[in-house]
Amino acid sequence: MPNLIAKPTVITAAGNKPKLIEEFVGRVNSGTSQVSVARMKSPAGWVEPGQTPLFDEYTVVLAGCLRVETKAGSLDVEAGQAVHTPKGEWVRYSSPHEGGAEYVAVCVPAFSPDTVRRDA
Repeated sequence: MPNLIAKPTVITAAGNKPKLIEEFVGRVNSGTSQVSVARMKSPAGWVEPGQTPLFDEYTVVLAGCLRVETKAGSLDVEAGQAVHTPKGEWVRYSSPHEGGAEYVAVCVPAFSPDTVRRDA
């Protein structure tokens, strides 16, 4: 039988400005360790610390533009586009443009503070 997830849990975000994270599926909201699904809303000028996560991250941008920096360069992912960041690759996310970004992030296995491995 399907399980209704009535609402997300709001989680505190890392970065230089407040960013909204609403976890629908994951370790916090549903007790799921295999995958996490969260909607993010980041303001213009937001940037988070770099990280080398132990999970794959699939991101679908719903509105605005999300910048994805890696050691090989950077991508601007626009509304209607998606990006996959493989586990073990250094990455830093930001929303440098006016209007910020709204996006859905899917992490496999689920995001956790212990496996995100943020830069010091």
